Amino acid sequence: MAGAEEMNKYRSPLVSRYASEEMSYNFSDKKKFITWRKLWIYLAKAEKALGLPITDAQIAEMESHAEDIDFAMAAEEERKLRHDVMAHVHTFAHCCPTAAPIIHLGATSCYVGDNTDLIALRDGFNILLPKLARVIDRLANFAEEYADLPTLGFTHFQPAQLTTVGKRACLWLQDLVMDVRKLERARNDLRFRGVKGTTGTQASFLQLFQGDHDKVEELDKMVTEMAGFKKAYLVTGQTYNCKVDIDCMSTLAGLGASVHKICTDIRLLANLKEIEEPFEKEQIGSSAMPYKRNPMRAECCCSLARHLIALMDDPLQTASVQWLERTLDDSANRRISLPESFLTADIILSTLQNITEGLVVYPKVIERHIHHELPFMATENINKAIVKAGGNRQECHEKIRVLSQEAAAVVKQEGGDNDLLARIQRDPSFAPILGQLDALLDPKTFIGRAPQQVAKFLAEEVRPLLEPYKTIKVELVVSIAMAK
Repeated sequence: MAGAEEMNKYRSPLVSRYASEEMSYNFSDKKKFITWRKLWIYLAKAEKALGLPITDAQIAEMESHAEDIDFAMAAEEERKLRHDVMAHVHTFAHCCPTAAPIIHLGATSCYVGDNTDLIALRDGFNILLPKLARVIDRLANFAEEYADLPTLGFTHFQPAQLTTVGKRACLWLQDLVMDVRKLERARNDLRFRGVKGTTGTQASFLQLFQGDHDKVEELDKMVTEMAGFKKAYLVTGQTYNCKVDIDCMSTLAGLGASVHKICTDIRLLANLKEIEEPFEKEQIGSSAMPYKRNPMRAECCCSLARHLIALMDDPLQTASVQWLERTLDDSANRRISLPESFLTADIILSTLQNITEGLVVYPKVIERHIHHELPFMATENINKAIVKAGGNRQECHEKIRVLSQEAAAVVKQEGGDNDLLARIQRDPSFAPILGQLDALLDPKTFIGRAPQQVAKFLAEEVRPLLEPYKTIKVELVVSIAMAK
């Protein structure tokens, strides 16, 4: 709970109201600056291993102070220097006087800044993926349970051919399955910036190692592996390529589009009273209308998903206006857009998990809606049955057309129920098939292969995708990965 002093300041709702502890920590100052210190330690270790005059005592001193950051001193240093990296170099050097001469040796600000961002992106994907897998698992269970429950399909939000509740859920699942693959691919494509120097040429490190290209390449490789990456980008300017951010954020924006569509569907179905999101015992739907059960979770997801989609414009604009090896107008924008993308994706997945774990289905309401529309949909089946019984198709078609329009007038003009079936039963022309009407109007005969499609889709595409995530537990990202 924030103190009274904090209430005098603006706090982003993404952190104060919505996002999880683990994702909030992933983009926190504490993790960021601890990571900077670990990167300086990695650099010193690699430089020592390759022959630079760095002692074990200097490295041990740095390691002993990796996490005890004097944030007040760093803030004061930054106020004076107007440079965040050098402020933290000075703060680290203050508690590591022996190691002070070799901290940040040969590096540029982007060595810690960009590499830390790449680590946060990787760790952010590792937080999101198990959460997305849990949503898919819950939704797959829902689809399986209702695989053969008929429901009205809708095109143009007008009643169309029947589908099943489970088959519709598989349409949602298909979007999320695609999102898992895209998030995995974006994470796996991430590389480390490594040690590249001020304009990406590694000139400072080539000087340190007196022109030994092999040692510079080995330095880059060693630091990359210590940070838990398999590869580094072979070429960079001062920063890693801004299109990396486009790739990551477009993947998250795609997830936002999926969640928005799913939650919009749930909101529409809630209006029809066919499906509802979970509603707590003491939850209030409206301050003025106590009877209301508003789909507030789905609405929250839609609201945040729009923000996630809108953030996509930032990396596109930033990448397009970078001059030559780099301009600093990327920095302030990226400080906001990158964390907000992951924080927003995090909360919509947590909320969607809550929704999918408690979806409520009302079969009787669904059945009533089907019976309201099914007589119209069954007319072709009735027509075929008359022909099989020896009747004339054209005559039957005309009778059904007239009766259907009369029934439609009752529904639309008088607000009555669809009485087409009663009209058919009273018409002597349909006497030969009256005994077949119940069978001809059985909703399960209108759902095609929907149950079989659900079973096949879950077995072949959904369940196998979830296997790697069955044993994963989302934990706080308390440090960057360290190679053993």
